[in-house]
Amino acid sequence: MNEVHHHDVIIVGSGMVGLSLALALRNCGLNIALIDDHSAAHSLAGLRTNMKNATFDSRVSALTPASCAFLQALGVWLPLQDLRVCPYQHMVVWDADGTGSIDFHAADLHADWLGVIAENSLVSAVLAQALYDAATVKIYQPETLIALTKVTQAEGNYNNILTLESGTSLHCKLVIGADGGTSKIRTLAGFETREWNYDQQAIVTTVTTTLPHQLTARQRFMPTGPLAFLPLMVAGDTSQQYCSIVWSCAPALAGRLLALDDAEFAQQLEQAFESKLGKIQAVATRQAFPLRQLHALNYVNAGVALVGDAAHTIHPLAGQGVNLGFADAEALAAILKHAVARKEDFASLQILSRYQRQRKPANLGMMVAMEGFKRIFASDNLSLRWLRNSGLNAVNHLSPLKQQIMRIAMGLK
Repeated sequence: MNEVHHHDVIIVGSGMVGLSLALALRNCGLNIALIDDHSAAHSLAGLRTNMKNATFDSRVSALTPASCAFLQALGVWLPLQDLRVCPYQHMVVWDADGTGSIDFHAADLHADWLGVIAENSLVSAVLAQALYDAATVKIYQPETLIALTKVTQAEGNYNNILTLESGTSLHCKLVIGADGGTSKIRTLAGFETREWNYDQQAIVTTVTTTLPHQLTARQRFMPTGPLAFLPLMVAGDTSQQYCSIVWSCAPALAGRLLALDDAEFAQQLEQAFESKLGKIQAVATRQAFPLRQLHALNYVNAGVALVGDAAHTIHPLAGQGVNLGFADAEALAAILKHAVARKEDFASLQILSRYQRQRKPANLGMMVAMEGFKRIFASDNLSLRWLRNSGLNAVNHLSPLKQQIMRIAMGLK
């Protein structure tokens, strides 16, 4: 006989955003559940072994101070620091086809750092561990969602029936899609999207350099796409010679780069990065994933909400994707908790629309800005090339404007 369970809120997706939302809602008075189809994905023991061997996750995020504050409020920031993060105090961006450049220093805002580079697997691990320790959220794992059925209030005190691959049936008032850019919840609930393919792939890996990164994030804009070197650090190691790279380029070029052996790839990487950090001494396993931009026309309908990449995906050139997702989770959790405290119908369109009104303009603004950056730096028009180089240099010398850009990028008010 197939089991039937009832919950107030079910979160589908156990990535960083879904886990953080579940943790934010764990003691709000609602019966919360999370569907996790990766039962072994968050093993701290295995990750600690990798850390001893200086083995880094190829997928990293540049967490803003705002995201770090959210993680601190969830009680996971100190455990994450104890594992491994790398604060960066300086950021340099330059145009490959000219002399334009801009640099940002934390000291310009009287801050200790601009952000931290954290491995996605470590962030997920500390969030998952805290959620398991709290033991107030029911976790269905490993489970896969296969169907979502909308029902009316007349059929019971719930809005949705979720059917799992195991045959288990879950009834809930509110289902939240935190299941990434290919969100099944978004599709099953009928959300419309606007999306386009960048015709680019992002190559990610970890490299070891001969020169120290000096706690600096660096990004070179080329006509073929941006190349970023993000600083990494091993506890007790002062060499500062590990970097995570994100190299965005056309699929054909990405294919050729992936086909090279490590020595050939290192040589191409040095050339593309103008040897800013000297020789590339070692290259870890390379991965590539396609880049596209997507935005749901609506983030909510009655009884359903989307957060993170399920609602919006963005080009990784500024590393803002997970920060937007954390901001979604923080905003939605606050709105739901406020509704519960006031005994309002937290799953109603009226309440959920507050979340959409709060987050949609901010997400759209960041997406438009990133699309503009990509188009401007991809153009080989001589006039536009002169304009972007002049603009970078001009902004670099306009302290108030540069400080405002820094504050926005750091997620500060």
